[in-house]
Amino acid sequence: QVQVAESGGGSVQAGGSLRLSCVASGSTYSTRCMAWFRQAPGKEREGVAVIDSAGSSTYVDAVKGRFTVSKDNAKNTLYLQMNSLKPEDTAMYYCAAGLRSWAACAMRATGFAYWGQGTQVTVSS
Repeated sequence: QVQVAESGGGSVQAGGSLRLSCVASGSTYSTRCMAWFRQAPGKEREGVAVIDSAGSSTYVDAVKGRFTVSKDNAKNTLYLQMNSLKPEDTAMYYCAAGLRSWAACAMRATGFAYWGQGTQVTVSS
């Protein structure tokens, strides 16, 4: 069983920055591909960024150039540096790990077996 725990959320004004962290316990295999998702009230969960074991990353268009995902493999820790935050970034942010055997390393929620409880990010205008 893999446990996933996010931290680092909070409230900031537009233009500000936050850094989210996600620690995943368990085997290195379960953390070879990790991702960030977010869900705003009344909206579906969407992928924000994903990173594979080689460090290759993909972002949703809405955050490109503003967010940076990184991973410390030795610590099984995933990060999301969020700069130039906008009110539309307000959401609960979730970390995902444990890529299913049939899934590609991509921003598809169904491809991940383990999820954290989420950390709230609120951006005010």
